[in-house]
Parts: sequence; structure tokens; C-alpha cells
Amino acid sequence: MQIASQIFPIYQIEHDCYLSAWGDITIAYEIILPEVFTQYGPDYEALHQARIRAMRVFDPHTIIHQKDIYRRKAYAAQPAAETFLARAAARHFNGRPYLDHRCYLLVTKKAADRQPASSGFSGLMRRRIVPRQAIDEALLLRFLEKAGQFARILSDSGLMTVKRLDNADLTGLLERYVFQLDTGEQALIRDVHLKDHLQVGDRYGQVFTLGDADDLPGFCGSRIDYDKYSTDQTRFPVGFAAKLNLLLDLDHEYNQFIFIGDAPRRLKELELKKRRLRSLAAYSRENAIACEATHDFLNEAMGQGRLPVRAHFNVTAWTTDRGALQEVKNQVASAMAGMGAVAKQETEGFAQLWWAGIPGNAADFPMNDSFDTFLEHAVCFLNAETHYRSDDPATGFRFCDRFSRPVYVDLYDAVRHAGLTSNMGTLVTGTSGGGKSVTVNHLLETLHTQGAHCVVIDIGGSYKSSCELLGGYYFTYAEDQPIRFNPFHFTGNLDTEKKESLKSLLVTLWKDEKEDLFRSEYVALSNALQGYYETEVPFRCFDSFYEYLQNDFRQEVHAEDFNLRNFLYVLRPYYRGGEFDYLLNATENLDLLHQPFVVVDLDEIKDHPILFPVVTLIIMEMFISKMRKLKGVRKVLCIDEAWKAISKSGMAAFVQYAFKTIRKFNGVPLVISQEVDDLIGSEIIRDAIVNNTDIKILMDMRKFLHKFDKVQDALGLSEKAKTILLSVNKDEREIYIDIGGQVCKVFRNELCPEELLAFSTEGQQRVKVREVADRYGSMEAGITALVNQQKKSS
Repeated sequence: MQIASQIFPIYQIEHDCYLSAWGDITIAYEIILPEVFTQYGPDYEALHQARIRAMRVFDPHTIIHQKDIYRRKAYAAQPAAETFLARAAARHFNGRPYLDHRCYLLVTKKAADRQPASSGFSGLMRRRIVPRQAIDEALLLRFLEKAGQFARILSDSGLMTVKRLDNADLTGLLERYVFQLDTGEQALIRDVHLKDHLQVGDRYGQVFTLGDADDLPGFCGSRIDYDKYSTDQTRFPVGFAAKLNLLLDLDHEYNQFIFIGDAPRRLKELELKKRRLRSLAAYSRENAIACEATHDFLNEAMGQGRLPVRAHFNVTAWTTDRGALQEVKNQVASAMAGMGAVAKQETEGFAQLWWAGIPGNAADFPMNDSFDTFLEHAVCFLNAETHYRSDDPATGFRFCDRFSRPVYVDLYDAVRHAGLTSNMGTLVTGTSGGGKSVTVNHLLETLHTQGAHCVVIDIGGSYKSSCELLGGYYFTYAEDQPIRFNPFHFTGNLDTEKKESLKSLLVTLWKDEKEDLFRSEYVALSNALQGYYETEVPFRCFDSFYEYLQNDFRQEVHAEDFNLRNFLYVLRPYYRGGEFDYLLNATENLDLLHQPFVVVDLDEIKDHPILFPVVTLIIMEMFISKMRKLKGVRKVLCIDEAWKAISKSGMAAFVQYAFKTIRKFNGVPLVISQEVDDLIGSEIIRDAIVNNTDIKILMDMRKFLHKFDKVQDALGLSEKAKTILLSVNKDEREIYIDIGGQVCKVFRNELCPEELLAFSTEGQQRVKVREVADRYGSMEAGITALVNQQKKSS
């Protein structure tokens, strides 16, 4: 049936309020709650106390109705960029089901002469409703003032965002509830059936209540342990009612009613009840127990200053499949049992409960379905959490929350603007096989797509496939293809910075670390470089520079000022025909400054006394050049395990300089380490890295469970961070992200099959990807072929 206007309880919407036909006034707010699985015990307690303080400001005859609405939706994925991997990821996540959550808090001021509703009497049972009182302007102003204080206390807690709904929002909320519309769904009128079952359109509903004190849990609190994420040393908390909210994976609404009445009058009524029960205690044990319980209730109210209220909580579950009603019932009953309660399915009073749940109609609630309690206890049953919030995809990294819903996380821009971090230093650490390289590959690919320049120092070839997919430069050493650079070839003029870097390179090639460089030698090298770049040569490289020294420069320099003969002799191995003639004479991959993705694999040369210091010097020069010359472009220096070798070869000072200076140039220093001990082994590295990394990405640490204090001290983790970190499960590809020590979250680094193949560092799989890519002519074609094979086989 379509609900007729003469029976509908909401008379009007005006001044951003619901006005009922009885003259009840309701103000509604949309609430953004704290994110689930990110809170610690004191956080829940702070939220609990803030709610109690806020509700105590209201006068008697006020109803607090929190309505949490959950709807299953399909995720609509859009490619973050027009790239092979972005399109593949969009296909993978598009259509994924997730539970959408909206939380509304409605505050109703009951009309003074309103007749109390019950299961036998409510507005639903009358044919016509006639308002019994006009709106009192003074009453309205006082109520608005109290509501403003209420919203301010909640907002000032810093734990939730409170937004008052306007007339349009109130109308939309009303339509969505009555006709079971999704948020954003086009208005559609559906028939409402309330006779023998609850049905709206093609949706079947069932109502399960917590309305009797005998069915409630034996205890309640602001939080409850969640065993799935707890360990022997840590107890992971969730909100006390979480099992009826986000952890209940079906379309449902969780309605929470708290009725603030005339407390002194209610206490007098209970005192009279206690006397009656005492007089009847001799005739029934039940009377004696009830008398004692009432006595304890009154003592607690008086002794501890508790506010007595009445409360009711119910879950209305929906499904379009009538055959699934039994399964829905089982899920809700199991959820209530999980919090120590007994579910009661309402088969007679469901219509009145659904009717009272209409936004703005809480005053029509059947009070015989509520129970006496204290405000402090009733607040425990309010939902305390919502889903992870998603940042702007243009600046965020795609992960999934712990329910596998894709979300975007901005690690650098938004958090700095919010004052959560002061730098963009990033540390990634975890045990072998925990997913470090796959995670960093994903970060680098996203940064590159967003326009960043990435320089990666690697050991082991973890980024070779990514580099090929992104069209970058990949430098490594092999006997048949030795590593090649050409620092002498560049576009533009020879500026002071480039000249100094070339001089540093030449001095490294020429002198031992313990040898001094005299002033005359420094000037001679400056003159040689200046003269070389003023001379026309066929191709700029070390060979042509060496020939310039042999010929033109020899005639200008004096032997007593500069030992040119010794200089040429020492540098002869790098000239044509020498042992290392390949190193500085590359003819391809020359434009390092403007190449946005450069990977240098040091695995084969990390212990080489000649090649390693030269290559590290070239890397330093390349990155500093990018830092200073690429204005407005994000620069990323990624050091994967290789920093251990670098720290032994004089590059530790550069790492320290980069971590302390790079933020001024919109740069991101990113370090990956397998063991935390490695990070704190070198004092200069520890001071440079750990103290200048506000972003920490950690993998499964449960192997350190019984010696976690060392890890905790090294990384500066709080007890809250420890609890959340130890809940990480690598089998579900989970990672822990700490942002400035203030935001601690666990995400699932779920990747599409194409990304997994591109980022994999597993030996056999990497070889297979390489073979198929060679067979099909490109990395994209090879990965596509492998994914198609996997789909067919599955």
C-alpha cells in the first residue's frame, strides 16, 4: 500500500526540522564516526564519555535515535590513468560488492501533552492524526540551543564529524527509509506491506530486538575484544556493538533509541516498585530477586550520579530473496549471540517498530518494548565505527580495507596539509616474503603514473619488469652487457652544479680516498671541463674528454701546477680499449634528467672496488640534478636493501643529506629493509632514516611477538600502534601504515593478476614472465597471455 497523507506521522519539514502531527520536533545530523579497526581502548572510552556528556545537556522528554543504515553495493572502479596496469586494476575491482554505511542521529523533543505509545496504541493504529498543540517558539529556541550544544560537544571530541541535515536532506532520508531506496537512487514509490510480514516493494524485512533486560549481555562496555585480530600479548578492540554493524554482512539497519525522561519522577516510581516487591518477596523468589535488583539500581543512581533512561535497540534485516530469510535470521541471531545477547524476532510488533523508526517519528515508539537502564550503559550499545575513508584517487595509493573494499590513501599531500607529518620520508620493512617489494612496486608505479620521477637503487632485480612496463631506463651489470653511463652527455649549458659533480667523479676515479686534492688540481680540473665544453666534439663522452686532455689541454696546463701525465695514466682504464671503457661511454639511455623512471641494480657490483663507488657517485649526481632542476615535480629516491652496501662506501652522507633536504624539493626518500636491526646498526643511517621518516609501512611482525619491545623502541611505536601492527596477517596480503605516529591503519595490498605478475619477485614466476614477454614481443602482451591462461585453467 502507499502510505496515505492522513496517516503519515510526519506533518511537515521546515526550518531544517521534522514536525510530527503531534507537534514533536526532530533535528537530524549525519555523523561520520571513527574508522573501524583503527581505534585503541582509550579512544573508545573518550568517544563513550563524549556521548554521555553530550546527551546530558538535553531536558526531559527527549529521544536520541541513532540510525545506522547498511546497503550492499557494487564498487564502481575507474582507471586511475590510461595505462595497462590501471585499466587491468579497474576491471579487477569493478563490481566488487561492499557494505555502504550511513549514520544518522535524530534528536526528538516530544510534545508536552503527547500520549505515550505502546504495542497496543501508536499513530499507526489510528485512522487520522490531529495535532494537539501548536508550535511554541520559546520551546523551539530552547531545543535548538540544547541541540547546538550537543553537536558541539560531539564535534569538539575530535572523534567524529557532525553535520546537520537541511530540508532537502531530511526529505531524502525520509524517502530512503520508507521506500528502501539506496543513497543517490532515483526517487521511486514502493508499496509498504505491514500486515503479516514486513515488505517494501520487492524487499522482505525481519526485525530483531534487544528490548528486554533479560535478553541483554551480562556486561557491556565501550568496546569488546575482537579475537580474530588479537594475540597472546595484545587484545584488539572493536566497538561493543560492532557485530551488529559493519561485521554483519547483509543489508540492514541498526536502530538505537535512548529515551531521556523525568529522572526524579522515574526514581520515585522505582522506589514504589521496590516497596511493592519487598512486600511480596516472601511469596516468590522472583519478587525477592527483582526487589534486590531494583534496590541496586536505585543505589547506583544515587551513589554514582547515574542518569536513568529507557532504551531499545533493534536490527531490521532486508533481502530480496524470500528463500534467504532463514539464513538472514541465522546471521543476525549469531551476531547478537556473539556479543552475549539473545535475539528476539518480532513477529507481532514489527509494524510498530518499523513505524517508530521513520525519521522524526521516534516519539511514537511503543515504550513497553524498552527497558530501564543508565545512560552510561545505553551508550555502550551505540555504533562507534564506520568504514575507512577514501582520499582523492589523483594523489592517493589504491589499497583495500580489511573488508576488501578498494580505498585510496594519500600518504604525502593530504597528511602534510593536515599537520600529521612534517616530511615525506618513507620506511618499508618486514620479514622475507612479507610483500615488501610488491608493495613498493605498487607505490612506485602509482607515483610514476601521478607524474613523479623515480630513481630506484636495487639489489636483485625486483623492479625490472616494472621498469620495462613504464618505459624506464634499467641499468645493471652482466658480463655480456656491462653497466653503462655517460655523465658527460647532457642537454643545456654547463652550470656550476654539473661542473662540480663531474669534478667529483674525476677525483673519485683519480685519487684514493686518503689522498688530498690540492687547490691547483681543483682549478685545473675546472679549466679542463670548461675548455672541453667550449670545444666542438662529435659526441660528448669520457673518450672525447680524454682526447681533449691529451691534445688541447696539454698545451694549456703547466706540469708544476697539474700532473697531467699521472692523471691520464690513472684514468686510462676508462678510455677506449681499457678495462672499464664501457662505463662512461654509453650511447643510449642518455637523458637521465628527463627520464621519469630509472632503476640501477647494484647486485653484481656491490663489492667491486672500482665500479661501485663510481656508479654510486653517478646516482648521487643524477638525483641531485633532478632535485634542483625539475621544479614542481615530485622526486622519489628508493633504496631497496642496497643502502647497506652504500653505507660502507661513503654514500651514507648522501643518504643523510637526501633525507634531511629532499622534502624542500618535493621529494620522497623511500627505504626498504628486511630486518629492523639493519636500520639501527649504523648511527648515521639510523639518525638519517628512522628520525626522518614520518611514513612507516610494515609487514607481518608476528615472528617478533615475543621480542617486540626492540622493534617497538627502534621504530618509536606506541602501544596502540603495537596492537594494530600485530594484527597484520600476511596471508591476506595485509600491511600496516603508520602516518606521523598519529594515524595507524592496516590495509590489504590486493593487486589484480596483471599487477601481481608485473611486480612479483618470486624467482620461477619472474623467469616465466620474462620468457612469455620475449615470446609475445612485449611485457604487456606476455602478462596478458599469462593472465588469460590462468583464467582458462581456473
